[in-house]
Amino acid sequence: MSKVLYEASPSMVRMNPFGTVLAILILVSGIFLAVAGKPLATNLGIPVEDNRVAATPGILLAVIAFLRLISWWIASKVDHLVIQEDEIVWTHGLINKQYTEINLGSVRTVRVRQGILQRIMDAGDVTIFSTGDVPELAVKGLPNPGAIRRLIRSDV
Repeated sequence: MSKVLYEASPSMVRMNPFGTVLAILILVSGIFLAVAGKPLATNLGIPVEDNRVAATPGILLAVIAFLRLISWWIASKVDHLVIQEDEIVWTHGLINKQYTEINLGSVRTVRVRQGILQRIMDAGDVTIFSTGDVPELAVKGLPNPGAIRRLIRSDV
């Protein structure tokens, strides 16, 4: 068994920094509206007889934000990259798994793409080519993509 040099999954926060913060703010706001719905409506001069009616918009906001966060989290956990001394192993899937193994000696090109936000968050998209023009592997949102490129190209 060869030594593991790098192991990571795409990061939810690094791939969606503004979306994650916004979803958390909406979640907290929804919970606040659900809890303080009737007193808040009464203070604004809106007559509300039942607390459930006042709490419903807050509950809906919180549920939508929670589901969005959970979907991003699951999407980040279904992919996993391991770089060993002699091969790259990419695992994709939650229930059905797909494995891609690439011998490090057969890697021809490693492409790292980072937008401005990805550079700030130290994340990036890594594409690995072995033969031909079609990439063997394309992974979005991996932390520390420069280190991945250096490990694969063996200029550590």
